[in-house]
Amino acid sequence: MAGLLNIGLTGVNAAQGQLITTSHNIANVNTPGFHRQKVIQSAMTPFFSGAGFFGTGTKMTTVVRAYDQFLENQMLSTDTRRAEYAAYAVQIRQIDNMLADPSVGLSPAMDAFFAGLREVAADPTNLSARQTLLSSAQALVGRFHTLDERLTEIREGVEYDIRATIDQINMLANGIAELNQRIVVAQASGTAKPANDLLDQREQLVSELNKLIQVTTKVQDDGTLSVFIGSGQSLVMGNYATRLGTVQDKNDPQRYGVAIIPNNGDPIMIPERLITGGQLAGLLEFRRESLDTTQNRIGMIAVSIASAINNQQKLGVDLGGALGLDLFSLPAPRIMPSVPPSVPGGPPAVSFAFDTDPADDDIVNLGFLTDANYELTFDGANYVITNLSTRASNPNRPDLYEKVLTPADSTFEGLQIDLGAFALAGVERALIQPTRYMARDIKLVITDPRQIAAGCPVIGDVPVTNYGTGKVSDIKMSNVNGVRTDWNLELEYSGGFLIPTFTPAPAGGFSISPSNAFNPTDVTGKTFTITVAGEFEFSFTLSGTPADGDTFNLRPTEAGIADNRNANLLAALQTAKLLFNNGVDSSGNVTPPTATMDSAYSQLVNKVGNKTHEVQTNELTQTTLYEQAREARDALSAVNLDEEAANLVRYQQAYQASGRVMSIAQRLFDEIISIVR
Repeated sequence: MAGLLNIGLTGVNAAQGQLITTSHNIANVNTPGFHRQKVIQSAMTPFFSGAGFFGTGTKMTTVVRAYDQFLENQMLSTDTRRAEYAAYAVQIRQIDNMLADPSVGLSPAMDAFFAGLREVAADPTNLSARQTLLSSAQALVGRFHTLDERLTEIREGVEYDIRATIDQINMLANGIAELNQRIVVAQASGTAKPANDLLDQREQLVSELNKLIQVTTKVQDDGTLSVFIGSGQSLVMGNYATRLGTVQDKNDPQRYGVAIIPNNGDPIMIPERLITGGQLAGLLEFRRESLDTTQNRIGMIAVSIASAINNQQKLGVDLGGALGLDLFSLPAPRIMPSVPPSVPGGPPAVSFAFDTDPADDDIVNLGFLTDANYELTFDGANYVITNLSTRASNPNRPDLYEKVLTPADSTFEGLQIDLGAFALAGVERALIQPTRYMARDIKLVITDPRQIAAGCPVIGDVPVTNYGTGKVSDIKMSNVNGVRTDWNLELEYSGGFLIPTFTPAPAGGFSISPSNAFNPTDVTGKTFTITVAGEFEFSFTLSGTPADGDTFNLRPTEAGIADNRNANLLAALQTAKLLFNNGVDSSGNVTPPTATMDSAYSQLVNKVGNKTHEVQTNELTQTTLYEQAREARDALSAVNLDEEAANLVRYQQAYQASGRVMSIAQRLFDEIISIVR
């Protein structure tokens, strides 16, 4: 009877364990990270009799989780990419909405400014039109400021999110390390049986951590879980968690980098490109790929407009007959640190080195300007400037992204480096951000509408005594340095040549090029360039059919006349291709620029819009893959209430049946006792 009673007791115990486990599953149906548990039963060792082996009941071997490492890894892999794209998408949508909004975008302000120039060109003596132009110029400056302020706000938000994400990573890493310790203790006291609920809690923390930064894990022999990030940097080992932190970039105080913070010693920076997956990677990629380039590009457009307008403005004369002044002001390109440790004097001198005429092969034209950041290094013998964007795109082609500077050749992509102004030690690097702050710092410096240089400094006239049809047109200044207001150049046509007479004669002389021969049969006319040595230079076109003895006079423009020639040239800059040349051709000639200022901004809007669509599409794709991976995992590991309800009935019946076995054993025992009595 005792054997039968023991068998019934083992059945009751096993059924009770199954009921407890089933109830535990039902209670945790909504617990994040919970894996369905089940009791593993096995038959107890039978005993042998002459008739054979007889069973002695059942026993509970262990309680295990419904767990598949492959399915878990699939879910982690898709979830970390989903979180990365989600973080990127949230941020880039802000820029996309801003650029596409006509009320805050740059295109309407640029259109209004150039429309103001055309109004001045239509009526150059109208002070009201000139004042309207200054108002539209101030509005354009204000629009640059607004865009930069908004981008700066986004940058501050990203930097805050990066620091907050790092704090969450540290908290989760500490939680995993603590659970490692608890699991070791629990499993050591339980004959190495799995601590299922603690394991679930640890897996859930890993899942949450993986949303913030992509992790890889490895279960050690003692049951602890090691967690790695990046290219294998240890985040959790046993019960110890490495602390991450943010360190302000010494070259860019607005930027924070991710670093390992040791218990002693200096922080160890983790290269951004080694941080993949998760919210942190999405924030870093957005900052590097979209935010930096957008702010740089808008700054580059500010530089382009200011430089092009100023250059042309200074080639004209205002309503009072004075040479034009800068309409806008811009600071020099930013270089950081501004005073490297080895520099005994002031900051390195970096300036823009271009003008707007792509035909001037000896001057770097505006088309060389990029929206990249640069790095200046010294290897002990040479100064090297590197375009950080093209280096990242073409790491194996240094000829495309860097240049060794010399005192005789210290220009690179629109930048001029004064090598004599500073010195770097061999271990020092300087970051140059030519356009990052230009939209923030652009200013309107002319407030008097009379100072708008709508006229050309040189005017031509044809005496009424001429017999031919020759005329002078298309006068353009290319250099106004040293220009005088008391001269006259008479050109007499005689025998197919122009005979120049300059009064008073320049001290350094003058020249006319090309040769002063003129063929009246050339219906398009011929362009000549007058160069006054040490003073000024301009060009003009002679057309028509002059008669021998005809003269043409070129002289300074008088103050107050209705001259719109320079205003027309200023307005024409809107459609002039000034940006993005294709470098230098095989013959060493500078290729012409390919984009207007409007199209440069349109390219930015399209680029951001396409990137936004790309990121949103990738987020949707990864979300779908994650849902599929989660469904596959849940099919194995999640709690199914219908199945658990059926198990309750089954295990209840098993409990009752085992109890019935014990009851029968009791009755048989009572019958035997009664027989003995």
